[in-house]
Amino acid sequence: MDDKERCQSCGMPVSAEFGNYGTQADGSPETGFCQFCFQDGGFTNPDQTLDGMVQSSIDFMTANLGFTREKASEMSNDVIPRLKRWK
Repeated sequence: MDDKERCQSCGMPVSAEFGNYGTQADGSPETGFCQFCFQDGGFTNPDQTLDGMVQSSIDFMTANLGFTREKASEMSNDVIPRLKRWK
């Protein structure tokens, strides 16, 4: 994996520059997670499973980023299981 700061749930790059950090309950930034996975101090989808996250990632990358299904699957299965949320 590259050295970009990444959401520890979905693997999306996160940064202050992107303005996509999640938020704590008090509204402060949660730098370990993106705004799509973590808001107001909790996960936006607390029942999400590892398999569900991998599938969501594959679907997003093929539909929105132009990845082939094979490449999206390879990347998602390599990165997501190693993130803190899924260990």
